[in-house]
Amino acid sequence: MWGVFMNALKWLWGYVKKYKISMFSVLIVTALFIVTAFVIPIVTGEIVGYITNENPNKNQSDLFFYIGLMLGGVIFKEILVYTRAMLLENMSQNTIKNIRTNLYGKLQSLDCSYFDKTRKGDIMSRLTMDADTVRIVIASTIPNLIDSLFFICVGFVVMFGTNALLTLLLLSMAPFIAVLAYFLSKYVKRTFVDIRESNAELNTVVAENISGNRVVKAYAREEFEIEKFEKKNKKYSNAHMSYVYTWAKYAPPMIFFVHMTNFIFIFVGGILVINQKISIADFTVFNGCLWCITSPMMAVGDFINQFQQFNASSLKIRHLEEEEPLVKNNNVQKRDTGLTGKIQFKNVTFAYEGDRVLKNINFSANPGDTIAIIGPTGSGKSSLINLLARFYDPTYGTIYLDDVNLKNIDLKTVHQNIASAMQDVFLFSDTIKNNIAYGAPNATYEDVIRVAKLADAHDFISKLEDGYDTMVGERGVGLSGGQRQRISLARALLKNPSILVLDDTTSALDMETEFSIQENLKLAKQTKIIIAHRISSVKNADLILVLNQGNLVEWGTHDELMALDGYYKGVFEHQFGDFTKAPKYHIQHPAFVDLTNAGGEK
Repeated sequence: MWGVFMNALKWLWGYVKKYKISMFSVLIVTALFIVTAFVIPIVTGEIVGYITNENPNKNQSDLFFYIGLMLGGVIFKEILVYTRAMLLENMSQNTIKNIRTNLYGKLQSLDCSYFDKTRKGDIMSRLTMDADTVRIVIASTIPNLIDSLFFICVGFVVMFGTNALLTLLLLSMAPFIAVLAYFLSKYVKRTFVDIRESNAELNTVVAENISGNRVVKAYAREEFEIEKFEKKNKKYSNAHMSYVYTWAKYAPPMIFFVHMTNFIFIFVGGILVINQKISIADFTVFNGCLWCITSPMMAVGDFINQFQQFNASSLKIRHLEEEEPLVKNNNVQKRDTGLTGKIQFKNVTFAYEGDRVLKNINFSANPGDTIAIIGPTGSGKSSLINLLARFYDPTYGTIYLDDVNLKNIDLKTVHQNIASAMQDVFLFSDTIKNNIAYGAPNATYEDVIRVAKLADAHDFISKLEDGYDTMVGERGVGLSGGQRQRISLARALLKNPSILVLDDTTSALDMETEFSIQENLKLAKQTKIIIAHRISSVKNADLILVLNQGNLVEWGTHDELMALDGYYKGVFEHQFGDFTKAPKYHIQHPAFVDLTNAGGEK
């Protein structure tokens, strides 16, 4: 446990060390605060000594001096408290801002595989609940712990100098509190980990429900969603109750021994005063300093809770910080942003979580070609594009852009030169103009209108009340599916990429609009990759790739494929050219190459 805590503090120091001036200022203010805190009970003892005539050499002016000193001490102490709180909050807020910025930057660097395996609620918890726990430790827990250690040390000196026997008797309760604190720390750690896990699951359910609220209502599944939420809510509640039970087991005995310290002081101290072994003034000083022992004892449980929460939260944050993308730059040979759009897949096989998705794909395309990828749902069409954009790396084989291994091209260069208009459109909560210009933030208003016309979106945008300044909701709520697809297409066109990917972009459009867009796209000089289910959408392509069950089963132009009298022709003639309606296809084709003889690069 101690090693985990020290690792967490070492990690935290990496963030707070840049605020050394603030930390030094806090230490100065804390030292003054501690001195002032002990001046007040000592001065109070002097005043009591004057009132009880225990010091006959003092005159009335001494009384007014001590009263003024006490009043000034109280005011000065409160000023110090305010100053320190402001310094600590400023430092803690800046630290957490840096942690969140670092985490968000890390999220931007991670590849798709991380987001595939990580729940949205987990990620949200790191940037909110866990980060705030770290803030509390900086602003409150560590300063209060330092205060307590100083108070105990200084208080022991002051009290021991006043009466050694009474001081030792008061400290006799400390070992009992220490043992209980050890067991509390040992057993409460697991409960905080469970609390954070259950909180992440709860956040995930809520986030999914908010994103999918229309689906929930469309299928009248409100009761089911409430029940699902209630299960996660109950798990979260149970995790908290587990903590409460652990706390209830050890905290009351700790508090009992703290109160025993007060009892010993009153009982033994009273006897000493009665027997004139200690003066009333010293008894008052002792009473004023007693809190410097009892308050830290009382706070032991809170310190343990807060540090265990800090351990659990910092561990999760560090895990995210230590995540490394599977897809990253390695032996970069090409960094410039210009690509011509030449593509080659050589014996490319892709397996995802142990399941092969694509098997030995081979094809090539020259700059400016139109490549169509067609096949039934689940045949691997989108996976092929994900590999081209290097969202994932092939399990076997090699992809080349401009005759350079894709792995040797700077990732930013790859992403700048490939633009995708996907079937599942995501629009940001922003204006239509800003959504279209997302990939080209310096584009002019005229450029935005130009690509909107190419995507056949200008007419419907112009009819909106605010035109291109119309705000759209998350994921484009408020627009039809076809309208969202056309905005997505305009966004891809404005980027002016070397390779333009249209992933079933016109699936939600009528045939007339689809034809109009296809005619407009003929003017585009980029290499175009069109993914579709319908043959009518792609039959004019320079090369048509027919995928089925992850295999490239047929390829060629429309006329060449029709002449083969195979799978493609059968779908075209008997299934209205729609691969989603085609029967299961038994794969036994020369395109399949045994992995042992693939010869591609791993």
